[in-house]
Amino acid sequence: MDRPLTEPHPDRLPPDHPYHEKILEAHSAALDVGQAGYPDPETGLFVLTAGFLAARGTCCGRGCRHCPYVD
Repeated sequence: MDRPLTEPHPDRLPPDHPYHEKILEAHSAALDVGQAGYPDPETGLFVLTAGFLAARGTCCGRGCRHCPYVD
Protein backbone atom coordinates (compact mmCIF):
# COMPACT_ATOMS: atom_id res chain seq x y z
CA MET A 1 0.00 0.00 0.00
CA ASP A 2 2.26 2.74 -1.28
CA ARG A 3 -0.52 5.11 -2.40
CA PRO A 4 -2.56 7.29 -0.07
CA LEU A 5 -6.04 5.87 0.53
CA THR A 6 -7.47 8.91 -1.25
CA GLU A 7 -5.70 8.05 -4.52
CA PRO A 8 -7.13 5.10 -6.48
CA HIS A 9 -4.89 3.17 -8.85
CA PRO A 10 -5.25 4.59 -12.39
CA ASP A 11 -6.14 1.12 -13.69
CA ARG A 12 -9.20 1.14 -11.42
CA LEU A 13 -10.19 4.80 -11.90
CA PRO A 14 -8.53 6.38 -14.92
CA PRO A 15 -7.80 10.11 -14.62
CA ASP A 16 -9.88 10.74 -17.76
CA HIS A 17 -12.99 9.01 -16.38
CA PRO A 18 -15.89 11.44 -16.94
CA TYR A 19 -16.89 11.30 -13.25
CA HIS A 20 -13.35 11.20 -11.85
CA GLU A 21 -13.61 14.36 -9.71
CA LYS A 22 -17.13 13.57 -8.44
CA ILE A 23 -16.01 10.04 -7.52
CA LEU A 24 -12.97 11.32 -5.63
CA GLU A 25 -15.13 13.86 -3.78
CA ALA A 26 -17.67 11.19 -2.77
CA HIS A 27 -14.88 8.81 -1.73
CA SER A 28 -13.11 11.47 0.35
CA ALA A 29 -16.35 12.48 2.06
CA ALA A 30 -17.03 8.84 2.99
CA LEU A 31 -13.45 8.38 4.25
CA ASP A 32 -13.67 11.55 6.35
CA VAL A 33 -16.66 10.26 8.32
CA GLY A 34 -15.56 6.62 8.43
CA GLN A 35 -18.28 5.23 6.18
CA ALA A 36 -17.72 1.87 4.50
CA GLY A 37 -18.64 3.28 1.10
CA TYR A 38 -20.59 5.77 -0.98
CA PRO A 39 -23.09 5.73 -3.85
CA ASP A 40 -21.39 6.00 -7.22
CA PRO A 41 -22.23 9.43 -8.74
CA GLU A 42 -22.98 7.89 -12.13
CA THR A 43 -24.73 4.60 -11.36
CA GLY A 44 -25.86 4.91 -7.75
CA LEU A 45 -24.24 1.55 -6.93
CA PHE A 46 -22.54 1.25 -3.53
CA VAL A 47 -18.73 1.49 -3.78
CA LEU A 48 -16.46 0.46 -0.89
CA THR A 49 -13.84 2.96 0.29
CA ALA A 50 -10.12 2.28 0.40
CA GLY A 51 -10.30 2.66 4.19
CA PHE A 52 -12.84 -0.13 4.50
CA LEU A 53 -10.90 -2.35 2.09
CA ALA A 54 -7.58 -1.70 3.87
CA ALA A 55 -9.15 -2.68 7.20
CA ARG A 56 -10.04 -6.08 5.71
CA GLY A 57 -6.32 -6.83 5.52
CA THR A 58 -6.13 -8.48 2.09
CA CYS A 59 -7.33 -8.05 -1.47
CA CYS A 60 -10.46 -10.02 -2.34
CA GLY A 61 -9.56 -10.11 -6.04
CA ARG A 62 -12.87 -8.67 -7.25
CA GLY A 63 -11.46 -5.55 -8.89
CA CYS A 64 -12.65 -2.96 -6.37
CA ARG A 65 -12.29 0.64 -7.56
CA HIS A 66 -10.45 1.80 -4.44
CA CYS A 67 -8.47 -1.37 -3.65
CA PRO A 68 -5.41 -0.26 -1.67
CA TYR A 69 -3.55 -3.48 -2.53
CA VAL A 70 -3.29 -2.91 -6.32
CA ASP A 71 0.31 -2.11 -7.33
